[in-house]
Amino acid sequence: MTTSPFRSTSIGILLMVAGLTAVQAQSRTELTFSHTLPANHPAHTTGFTMWADSIKEATNGEVSVAFFPAGQMGVGRDHYEMVRDGIVDVAWLNPGHTPGRFPIIAAGEIPFLISDGMRGSKAFDRWYRDYVDAEMGDVHFCLAHTHEPGTIHTRAPVVEPTDLRGMRIRPANATLARLLQANGASSIQVGPSEAREVLARGTADGITFPWRSPFVFGMDEFVKHHVDIPLYATTFVIAINKNRYARLSDAQKQVVDAHCSPDWAQKITTGWSEYDLEGRDILLATAGHTVHVPSPEQADAWRATAAPLKAEWEDAVRAKGLDPDAIFQSLTRELAAEDALF
Repeated sequence: MTTSPFRSTSIGILLMVAGLTAVQAQSRTELTFSHTLPANHPAHTTGFTMWADSIKEATNGEVSVAFFPAGQMGVGRDHYEMVRDGIVDVAWLNPGHTPGRFPIIAAGEIPFLISDGMRGSKAFDRWYRDYVDAEMGDVHFCLAHTHEPGTIHTRAPVVEPTDLRGMRIRPANATLARLLQANGASSIQVGPSEAREVLARGTADGITFPWRSPFVFGMDEFVKHHVDIPLYATTFVIAINKNRYARLSDAQKQVVDAHCSPDWAQKITTGWSEYDLEGRDILLATAGHTVHVPSPEQADAWRATAAPLKAEWEDAVRAKGLDPDAIFQSLTRELAAEDALF
């Protein structure tokens, strides 16, 4: 039996095409990305999706990202284990959800430290890269960032720390709860979505939130006074499962690495920060609302209230056998270099 040259050539071409298709299929990677924010949150719509789209474009479609927002894959405090154990490929997590576990990065929660969310994120990421292996060595670190600093929104005027005495405030985190209690206020522990209810019932006198949040959660009708001071910031990390990262091709790793940088930490934060800063402008323009600007002396008094919290942080870092003074100095140096130190 003879085989025609045309038929042999056709079979060869088909086999070659099939082989190329198989190789292309093997090179395509979809990363699962889990976070706890709603899908309409500016961090998702202007940050995470931009990051994912840029990676997809730079890899010619080889690496794509499938998002699972709003805690679909698990609660916030479990996200570190989820990405470490490979339940998800990528996770956006808040280290503060597990107090004491990551003492170094907790420096970012010290009040009155970071004055700008965008520039501060770039500085914070650059600083933390020197220390990430000491406490997050079992994941592939991508980047760290923060948000536009939040402040206190109250029913009655608050300009200096002594004005907090006797107030009932909903704190954003445990660090702020201790700060409020040290200044004579009591803390009411409820989630963001419940904060409006406690204000409406009169069981809370104020809240700590970023500037836009009173409008987002419908609390602007209750809290009319706002302190123009960078009271607090929360820190976040994007981490990648180590085994998943290892399975990427060298070219894909180069692209992912280029998207895990101080510059991308700032890009991730920019849309969210701009959104919150608009909230301050809206408050200034809204009748019945007052933004109180502390004098230099009052600002110093606010800063002084954070000293015990900084001492607690130093003790936690020292307990790990590390030098808190050197670590904190390196952080403030990076923040100052980006004009993001309060």
